Amino acid sequence: MITISNLQKSYGRLNVLKSIELEIGDGAVTAVLGPNGAGKTTLIKAILGLVKPDSGSIHVNGTRLNGNSEYRRDIGYMPQTARYPENLTVQEIIDMVKDIRGNGPGTDEELIGSFRLGSELGKKFKTLSGGNRQKVSAVVAFLFNPGIIFLDEPTAGLDPISSSKLKDKIIAEREKGKTVILTSHILSEVQELADRVVYILEGRIAFDKPMQYLLDHTGETTLERAVAQMIQRSESLQADEKESATQVNNEKATHFTNGREAAGVKPATEANA
Repeated sequence: MITISNLQKSYGRLNVLKSIELEIGDGAVTAVLGPNGAGKTTLIKAILGLVKPDSGSIHVNGTRLNGNSEYRRDIGYMPQTARYPENLTVQEIIDMVKDIRGNGPGTDEELIGSFRLGSELGKKFKTLSGGNRQKVSAVVAFLFNPGIIFLDEPTAGLDPISSSKLKDKIIAEREKGKTVILTSHILSEVQELADRVVYILEGRIAFDKPMQYLLDHTGETTLERAVAQMIQRSESLQADEKESATQVNNEKATHFTNGREAAGVKPATEANA
């Protein structure tokens, strides 16, 4: 369980996260979506402890994040771009990660077989193709049977067979009751995997709905069209709110001016004439 309350983060004058309120439960795949620069990467890095928020709180399985790192032992993370020591072999990378983590629960190396990585274990990381680098990153993410799994563009660069194997793994982990957080620009993939969609726009959560609700509520058959419709509604609502706020301010200004005139107070230009 991940609970986020009033989370805010700025870089200089740029407000990246604005009062984020979010709760992510177990046994579901939650897709965190949004355009580039919307704040979704900053949000995920904050949960991972890689970015320190300006204010607000994050609780992971009841533990408040406050500079501690122990909670991360139950988190698996597959970044969009795999970065490991280029001079190490795949097996050495796996062994290195095991050494860093120390004693823990039994490891899950199922994906090594599913991805047919056995023949690649002795090869240096720098010699691997982009797809095989992604496979190594996926293996490491699931290696320690984590209860919470973050996957950033997980199928990017994977061949169709490997992509299908990874999707099967994600679904299997969800069925075990684990928490899976997914980011992807491939909305057909999100529709296939996710139970819930959290869409971030300009640092705020534009909408947070179950997948089926989005499709039923919009009357669309694809997530891409459903998301487009929801964004348009959100933008229209924001425009209406801004217009209403402007009208209220104008009315206040008019009442203030009329009140001064009724009291016999002349405008500054007339008073100085």
